[in-house]
Amino acid sequence: MRTDEPLPAVGDVLATLATGLWHYDTTAGLVTLDAESARLVGLPAEPTTLTEAGMRSRFHPVDWNEVDGVVQLALAEGTLAEARMRIMDAQGRVVRVVRSRSKPSLHPQTGEYELVGTLQEVTDPSPGATARSAVIGDWRRSREAFLLDAGRALAEARSTEEVLRVAAGLSMPGFSPDGLAVFGAEGERLTVLGHHGHRPGDEGPFTDMSLGSDYPAAEVVGTGRAVYLSSPAEYKNRYPASWPLAARFGHQSWAFLPLTVAGRTMGAWMAAFKHPVAFSPDERSVLTTVARMLAQALSRAGAAETERELTDGLQRSMLPTLGPQIPGMTVAARYVPTGGGLQVGGDWYDMIQLPGGASEGGRFALTIGDVQGHDVRAAGLMGQLRIALRAYASEGHRPDAVLSRASRFLHGMTYGEDGTDLRFATCLYVEVDPATGTLEIARAGHPDPAVLMADGTVLTRPTAGGLPLGIDPDSDYPTTRLVLEPGETMLICTDGLIETGGHDLDTGWLRLRRTLEEHDGDLEMLADALVQAVHGPSSHHATGPLTDRREDDIALLLLCRVGEGCCADTATRRRSAVRRSALTVAQAEPERIAGARQQLRELLHDWSSADQVDSAVLLASEMLTNVLVHTDSDALLVAEVSGDKDGSGGRRMRVEVTDTSDDLPHPRRPGELASSGRGLVLVELLADAWGVDPRGDGKSIWFELYEDPAKGDGEG
Repeated sequence: MRTDEPLPAVGDVLATLATGLWHYDTTAGLVTLDAESARLVGLPAEPTTLTEAGMRSRFHPVDWNEVDGVVQLALAEGTLAEARMRIMDAQGRVVRVVRSRSKPSLHPQTGEYELVGTLQEVTDPSPGATARSAVIGDWRRSREAFLLDAGRALAEARSTEEVLRVAAGLSMPGFSPDGLAVFGAEGERLTVLGHHGHRPGDEGPFTDMSLGSDYPAAEVVGTGRAVYLSSPAEYKNRYPASWPLAARFGHQSWAFLPLTVAGRTMGAWMAAFKHPVAFSPDERSVLTTVARMLAQALSRAGAAETERELTDGLQRSMLPTLGPQIPGMTVAARYVPTGGGLQVGGDWYDMIQLPGGASEGGRFALTIGDVQGHDVRAAGLMGQLRIALRAYASEGHRPDAVLSRASRFLHGMTYGEDGTDLRFATCLYVEVDPATGTLEIARAGHPDPAVLMADGTVLTRPTAGGLPLGIDPDSDYPTTRLVLEPGETMLICTDGLIETGGHDLDTGWLRLRRTLEEHDGDLEMLADALVQAVHGPSSHHATGPLTDRREDDIALLLLCRVGEGCCADTATRRRSAVRRSALTVAQAEPERIAGARQQLRELLHDWSSADQVDSAVLLASEMLTNVLVHTDSDALLVAEVSGDKDGSGGRRMRVEVTDTSDDLPHPRRPGELASSGRGLVLVELLADAWGVDPRGDGKSIWFELYEDPAKGDGEG
């Protein structure tokens, strides 16, 4: 052709090359084809305009549905949209395969895209073609299955380490990478979060690069655009400074993709291949989709790890140390938060030195509680309530006054104008006198304490109580006095320790009772055993989640009164220890007689004769009732079991009821229709020994029963 002749029209040149032009306007829903494009899609060879539906009917439905994904990928990368598409005839048969190459652009007003590109017929790959070649047919189904599996696995990963492990195990259909690396950015520096397919230490040269370095990952983090390198020559040509670092790994192709979340590039993902990869649009689409899922998974894992660090710091700042050692007593505590969210809840415990208690053996208080809810607000209220309780206790108030003031404080903190923000808290407050073992207990809707006696018997200790804190600012909290005998251990806990695992209060206590009764170690070992019974193995100072199955927060405190004989062999101590229980029944609380009966049965749980247990419960109930009916005094019940628990029949049961009345009981012979007067008659009939002892401030009536193992075999 002479140089002074005009160049042929572009359309003529393309027609000569069997290449057609097409224009797709998604806003108008119209596709314009030149003559060659019309011929390629099975229409007469003349320019035409089709509706979107008309154009779609010419292509295989699977191929047409993928056009949008290919275009979105090209828009994100600033590249051409390229796709292979099958042309169908009226009978649904494939007549040819065409390659479309087009430049997408966004409409500034509508946000829709339009395409201007070419169509050219290509030869469909033969059935024996390698899976690394063009991707249609079965490869698409494999790709979809792979992406579903990858998405599910990455969604379930809960930590950065687990996300990286999942990413390393991904097997992409037809072109699996041989080396992976995930890069992050800190300030203006590139960091390596993890890698796979390389030896330890290989990441060294890449861990502290500047984002301005001549390295693909640095460019990707800086620009947010992917980089594909199909050959070593292309890598060396584009990044000559960093090529020596990459050359030693022996890869042939590399893909560096941005890890983008909410429009922010947080890092880069490298997939390196030992074989050449052309990075067709389908292959780039797979890599881009995996990169997006990987970015989301890393973002979730990073947020979760940040939350766990925040939770751990928040809990450690709120939970106290147990303070100095108390002569004659030991204390142990555990706290395990619930799962989900920030893993913060409203459970707490505290140990408070009381006024005048700084000297050796002085009084102190133990408190444990649970604010309603498992969120940051519950944790904040817990911290404020714990400080308020500590302040009221430090002012010298009695246990009932401490809880009354705390209830008013919490009510004022949480009660909104419309009453919708009301929150309550359960609490147990115990004032301890180490010298005598006396416990003054006030309870606000909280589970009762339990006592592990020196011989291994476990008793729940019913205590008077009031409403949970914060419900009624004028609520009263009566005080119960108990004595912790030498060798005994008191357990106080939140309901999470009792009810986790689908238990209610009754079955949960049975589980804890077994753990307490089987315990044979120090207090720290017992604390671990109690948590392990619910959650599995714990650490020495458990302040974090132990397993994935957590239904409620757990807080527990153990208080042991050490005494003579505690250093003896455990089996000997448990066999020969005296078992004792005391309970006060006030005139205004006759319902506590039922609690006294239950406590006596628990005390005699291993007595060989069930008939004797029934007799003891009946006689104790009669004696308590007589005090409430015939005097104006409260009744004090003291029950004691002594002797060796070795089956020889040497044990003795003694039950004593004391009151402040000077009127002594007299045996009577009641008539058949008499409604009273049978108490002492029953004592005479059922007790092995009994008596009435006057005292300076009242009297006590007592009875004794002696264990006979021979009777136990056929009774009960």
